[in-house]
Amino acid sequence: MSIKADRWIREQAINHKMIEPFVESQKREGVISYGLSSYGYDARVAPEFKIFTNVDNALVDPKNFSDTSLVHRNTDVCIIPPNSFALGRTVEYFRIPRDVLVVCLGKSTYARCGIIVNVTPLEPEWEGHVTLEFSNTTPLPAKIYANEGVCQFLFFQSDQTCEVSYRDRMGKYMGQTGVTLPKL
Repeated sequence: MSIKADRWIREQAINHKMIEPFVESQKREGVISYGLSSYGYDARVAPEFKIFTNVDNALVDPKNFSDTSLVHRNTDVCIIPPNSFALGRTVEYFRIPRDVLVVCLGKSTYARCGIIVNVTPLEPEWEGHVTLEFSNTTPLPAKIYANEGVCQFLFFQSDQTCEVSYRDRMGKYMGQTGVTLPKL
């Protein structure tokens, strides 16, 4: 299994619609960078956020998730309260090839501010907008800027095609659009 370079990512994005919309080079002037990099793709967060709140003294239960503990915002700047959490989604829609696994890492600009970006791996033949998880680990409010870079996706191609892909097993997050909440 090897990491894929910019040429491969560009070819897959343009010829096979692996990433839409696709930005062919790093955009960075006045914004947190996004677009194609040497060995990855820096994705943007859309202006759609769900911010955790404890107004109703709710319990977070992944088996019985209630969105009553979330405040919904469509905004260019998301303010995450101290020691809190928010969900967002990528601007980009991804279609992962059958022999590829994608890993996501947060951008250093946010990490250096105490904001952790988490995304589970994108499995072979998964597609959709990626739901992004933001943790504000600081005792201060933190900003996330919509339509700017928040994370980098790294593409690993296997020397074998998997027997069962995410599409084959009809994964519950297949084809998601918008910020998608936990499902059982």
